[in-house]
Amino acid sequence: MEVNKDRQSSTEENVPPSWGITIGGYCRHCQKDHRLEAGPARQACLDLMTNLRVHQRIDFQVPPHQSNPLCRTDYLFGEARGKMFGALVGRDELGREKIFYAFSGQYNGLWSVADWVEPVFDPAAFVNVTEDGEREVKRLTREIRRLSPQSDRRKELVQKRRRLSRQLMQQIHGLYRVTNFRGAGELLTDIFNGENGPPTGTGDCCAPKLLQHAALHKIVPVGLAEFYWGKENASRSRQHGFFYPSCATKCEPILGFFLCGLESDV
Repeated sequence: MEVNKDRQSSTEENVPPSWGITIGGYCRHCQKDHRLEAGPARQACLDLMTNLRVHQRIDFQVPPHQSNPLCRTDYLFGEARGKMFGALVGRDELGREKIFYAFSGQYNGLWSVADWVEPVFDPAAFVNVTEDGEREVKRLTREIRRLSPQSDRRKELVQKRRRLSRQLMQQIHGLYRVTNFRGAGELLTDIFNGENGPPTGTGDCCAPKLLQHAALHKIVPVGLAEFYWGKENASRSRQHGFFYPSCATKCEPILGFFLCGLESDV
């Protein structure tokens, strides 16, 4: 979602004490640590909170009669629980302020929602890669459940499912080709700083989506912030309306690469 400079006014009054000051990480390609502060993106997030509260849907820029029922925010306060949202404020090549918004992962089964930034990967390609593989994994799971735990056949199917799941994850990771502010493009698996490779969902959070969008559209970020909206998560580590830093397990190992090159432009 892009918002013009004349965005609506909001304040931090009644917003819970919260934090989420800086995002970033280590880039092993240039062997430097890169960081980006929240800056003006904090206010952009507060404006987004106001719209979510007032309109109770994420497609609030379209008329109510054109709204997708899947975009209602009551989804976030039920069994599905809440979700992280983020805002990036940047400048285009003419120095004009640009604001973009993102939600983490899918929203109620939707990868794409009008006026929100797209995922790092091509959603159509993702469906093509995963549809058959996930169907086969589910079929194997059903068959495994019908067999005795001591059955040799069950053990064989468990191994087969494990191999298939590993192959499927490799195919999915191959869809994530990310771009940084040096203009360098790399596969997600090649930039991840970790021993065991990227966990499921890496690259689907708000910050990677926003930074990828900015880099591809030649927007120089001056701030990025993320907050949680909806029912608290199962571990109670995320509370409604609070700002949070990017996650340590999925985002921090890749954000250094995403931000690489930015320091030369700001």
